Amino acid sequence: MLLEDDDFWDFTAKAVTSGTVLTLSQKDFEKIVDQSETLAAHLEAFKELPAKPQDKSGQAEIALAAGHTGEPTLPGTFVDYDVSPREYHLSVAQTVLRVHTRVADLYNVPMNQTEQQLKLTVEALKERKEHELVNNPDFGLLANCDLKQRIRTRTGPPTPDDFDELITRRRGAQYLLAHPRTIAAFLRECTKARIYPTAVSLHESNVPSWRGIPLLPCSKIPISKTLTSSVIVMRTGEHNQGVVGLHQTGLADEIEPGLSVRFMGITEKALINYLVTTYYSAAVLVPDALGVLEDCQVGA
Repeated sequence: MLLEDDDFWDFTAKAVTSGTVLTLSQKDFEKIVDQSETLAAHLEAFKELPAKPQDKSGQAEIALAAGHTGEPTLPGTFVDYDVSPREYHLSVAQTVLRVHTRVADLYNVPMNQTEQQLKLTVEALKERKEHELVNNPDFGLLANCDLKQRIRTRTGPPTPDDFDELITRRRGAQYLLAHPRTIAAFLRECTKARIYPTAVSLHESNVPSWRGIPLLPCSKIPISKTLTSSVIVMRTGEHNQGVVGLHQTGLADEIEPGLSVRFMGITEKALINYLVTTYYSAAVLVPDALGVLEDCQVGA
């Protein structure tokens, strides 16, 4: 099968970030098609697909009738959906805490050393969990932001105009996350523009905000070697079709949702072993629930 001279279209995919384009001449393409019956059949089937109206998001357009009178025939329609939705597998962070029985027996007043060591171990796992939720290439927030929801700064440092564009691309933005150095760079730009962001109360603490949206520090958002970082904006909650955290509850020896501490016994060296485990993941329910402002210069 050969493509006809008029078999051209504007585009079927659009790159919103810089990339590399690989091209193939018509002559070489025809040679490859002649060598593969499967490819030829696929192209023929693609050409015969009926053109379906699409909305601005690339989904099937919902046909509507409005402003009509009388009894006209109403259009039939359907809502586009994913026939193979993504399946999320919970990630795990684990470690084995070893405490000598002598420490557990003798050093428990005024502070219980076993409890304190478990507390520090749990905090370390939570720190790792936070890092993974931001940076994991499979389910992390930075990796799962839709390309259409990524923007870049206009001049380098994050400015009020950049933040405005970031939050106006979605409905109901609830939180802004940035590295502390990125927040400092943003506040410097606000000072230059003689704009002074107000603080909002969140969990009994005052935090800076922009347009009433809390701007929270997150040291897990990386800073590159060229001193650039990112700002995350998101809407949360299943009822808001936002970003939701995933975890497994009902674990054996669970001390809080999704986190358990299991006694593994005592070794011949009198070491008490505890298995500390947490399961977690995150899902972005709809693309506009998550946005990223990229290439924010944080200064020297």
